[in-house]
Amino acid sequence: MTKFAPDDDQEEKPLDPAMEIVRRKMVRLMIVSAAVMVVSLMAVFGAVVYKTTRPSQKPVGSAVNVPSDGPIIARAELPAGFSVQSVALSGSQILFYGTTSTGQQQAIVFDYGVGRIVATISLSGN
Repeated sequence: MTKFAPDDDQEEKPLDPAMEIVRRKMVRLMIVSAAVMVVSLMAVFGAVVYKTTRPSQKPVGSAVNVPSDGPIIARAELPAGFSVQSVALSGSQILFYGTTSTGQQQAIVFDYGVGRIVATISLSGN
């Protein structure tokens, strides 16, 4: 086997001071760029983990999904003698405002998503 002796021509010679300053700046720029990339990558992974582990929340009052084969058919059983004065719709809830047969003002909330009256509010003036 032959042994190779390093040539004196292949030894690294010190750089001149101007080139050493440029080399240091380039190394510093490379370290800063790598740190920014690592932090950005961690932020993306954090967002993905947060999105996948968080339970999906349906907003309150969101509309009921209407089946594609036909409309929802619901029946609201209002009290006998109830006279409707106005109606309002919010999401899947309908508000019936009117007076009963005795003349008392009431607001009745019907949710067609669940198919029943969810609130009856009697109004009285002072």
